[in-house]
Amino acid sequence: MSLPEIVTRAQWRAAREALLAKEKAATRARDALNAERRGLPMVEVDKEYVFEGGDGKATLLDLFEGREQLVVYHFMFAPEWDTGCRSCSAFLDQIGHLAHLRARGTSFAAVSRAPYPRILPFKARMGWTLPWYSSYVSDFNTDFEVTLEHEGELVERPGLSCFLRDRERVFHTYSTYERGLDGLGSTTSLLDLTALGRQEPWEKPEGRASALGAPAGSGRVRYHDEYPD
Repeated sequence: MSLPEIVTRAQWRAAREALLAKEKAATRARDALNAERRGLPMVEVDKEYVFEGGDGKATLLDLFEGREQLVVYHFMFAPEWDTGCRSCSAFLDQIGHLAHLRARGTSFAAVSRAPYPRILPFKARMGWTLPWYSSYVSDFNTDFEVTLEHEGELVERPGLSCFLRDRERVFHTYSTYERGLDGLGSTTSLLDLTALGRQEPWEKPEGRASALGAPAGSGRVRYHDEYPD
């Protein structure tokens, strides 16, 4: 095994400070990239998708649960599989308490192509309580490019898509796939992919922080059992 070099505390501190400068530059670059992402145009979703979940049939609008934004994780689970993808399962394991997303007007749901009766026992086995829907009877997976045709067969890939709601109209704002999922899972990392972002006053473009009509900033953070939602 190749281990890091052994140095004195002073040498370590000098190396750490040099790296810290690069880390801060990367943070500033990430903030700029997030702002550019929030500046992307959006496209209206005018196709009627039908999903199946714990409460029966649902539309894409239903998945918002009345909130302004929706983050969908495209969980790899083909109709013929008995269990879901291991890597996708590890991803869902690291999703934090949804109350923090919901307090920012953002819902989260997993969607798979497997029929719901196949999803339900696996969801119970994993101990997940987050919303999970089947897109088996719709073109949702193919339209959002997570089920692809390769050499005459359908293949799955993981992905994540973000949507914004304006009353009854739904808009697709962003999608990322495969390696684009690296480092995601925390509340802030998911909000950074959305059109409204973290809704902090320092974020660009201006005007998104108050989009939900609530005070912005870290002062909004509560214990997850203290949010009114």
